[in-house]
Amino acid sequence: MNLVSTPRTLEPVTALHELSAVAQRDLLQRGDVSPTELVAHYLERIDRPADRYGAFTTVQADAALARAALVEASANPAAPLWGMPLADKDLVRRAGVPTGFGSRAFAGFVPDESDPLADDLDAAGAVSVGKTATPEFGLTSSAQSLASPPVRHPLDPSLDPGGSSGGAAVAVAAGLLPFAPGSDGGGSIRIPAAACGLVGIKPSRGRVPEGSGLAMLGGLPVAGAIGRDVADAALLLDGMIAPRGLPARHPLALRAPGDDGPFLAAAMRASGRFQVGVLRDTPWDEGFDVRVSPEAEAALAAAIDALDAMGQGIEELAPAPEPGYPDAFRTLWQVGAASVPLEPAQEGALEPLTRWLRGVGRTRTGPELAAALFELTAFERRTIARFAPFDAVLSPAVALTPRPIGWYDADDGEENFAQQVRYTPFTSFVNVAGLPAVTVPTSRTGAGLPMGVQLIGRPGGEAAILSLATMLQRRLRVAPPAPPA
Repeated sequence: MNLVSTPRTLEPVTALHELSAVAQRDLLQRGDVSPTELVAHYLERIDRPADRYGAFTTVQADAALARAALVEASANPAAPLWGMPLADKDLVRRAGVPTGFGSRAFAGFVPDESDPLADDLDAAGAVSVGKTATPEFGLTSSAQSLASPPVRHPLDPSLDPGGSSGGAAVAVAAGLLPFAPGSDGGGSIRIPAAACGLVGIKPSRGRVPEGSGLAMLGGLPVAGAIGRDVADAALLLDGMIAPRGLPARHPLALRAPGDDGPFLAAAMRASGRFQVGVLRDTPWDEGFDVRVSPEAEAALAAAIDALDAMGQGIEELAPAPEPGYPDAFRTLWQVGAASVPLEPAQEGALEPLTRWLRGVGRTRTGPELAAALFELTAFERRTIARFAPFDAVLSPAVALTPRPIGWYDADDGEENFAQQVRYTPFTSFVNVAGLPAVTVPTSRTGAGLPMGVQLIGRPGGEAAILSLATMLQRRLRVAPPAPPA
């Protein structure tokens, strides 16, 4: 079904994919559109361009339609994501669906069991249509993998949309999904969301029960959401937290303090006066040549002016050098890659960067890893104390405009790492500190590419930054890319 219509009229109103995810949810709950019709609409859109964007690694059309019919028969529109189509990032196992983790080493792998996050999305009433593309094991801020076709920016096919949740962001920006889940271990949701003119939410460590980060090395990667606006991303995040409409369960001992949502209400409320700190330095500055481009500076200036005009409190943060951060984070990155369980026969199928990471990671000693973890834990405490006077801290989302496909040097691990730092120096430390963050577009370049900012909250402070992000969105009116017809 290509056009929204009600049982009372056949007059077309607008294309379904041009509506917000919240509006599509409302249509489903009113019975104006069925889950099967909505899923079929998106499957047709995915098929029409033959996914020329490279957003998907797998599309399961028959399984998605069968799942939509099952959801429809359940008649449980109270489920937070009832009937809403989405796709799993290709780092998440779903039983019976090819799962490659962005790697040629797992070509043809089909898991027998689903990861708990996939089960929670099902429990929330969502319908998965397949898998979105990711770089090998989600290790980089690029979207590219040798295991699948290039992932292309929806506004300029020569550009990399950023990663590692690049396929998810492209699918949303191109109108192939209403929203999409992702994961973020160093900026992997916020980077592609910012590059594509979308909203990306990285929640607090411990916030999402089955994507908490608490069981991961350094507590870095968490599950989060990408949407065309703040409310859409918040709707998906609510479904990931409490899929059955009940208080969130946390299977681990620690959970994020603070407000419990629902975050959609916070995003829609968009009111209040907040104290906002402006962050211009990064913990990489001591070891790398970090330069913020004029385009990123313009995006930050637009946000500052808008917040000031709304009467929000604005204060510049003094620089706080962190000379121990770069090597500590790099150690975790390398050891994390070395920890991916692989059979000896799979090693030869790995990409050059991953082989380099694993090789260096295996040389890191136990005391070196312990020292890195100690340094990053101390950094977390210092950062939370530094940000404590503020309801939110504002920074550029990324330092540069979207990079061309092929810009990253895949054969030189040290240079690749430096390139990632230069592109996105404002994101990884938020994961280290376990804080929530949201990116929102605030300006466009002369070439029409979106640029945005990042709002970082207190531990468990998602509601404040979502409200602020909506205020910016409404005042600046920087629309996401228009989906192609």
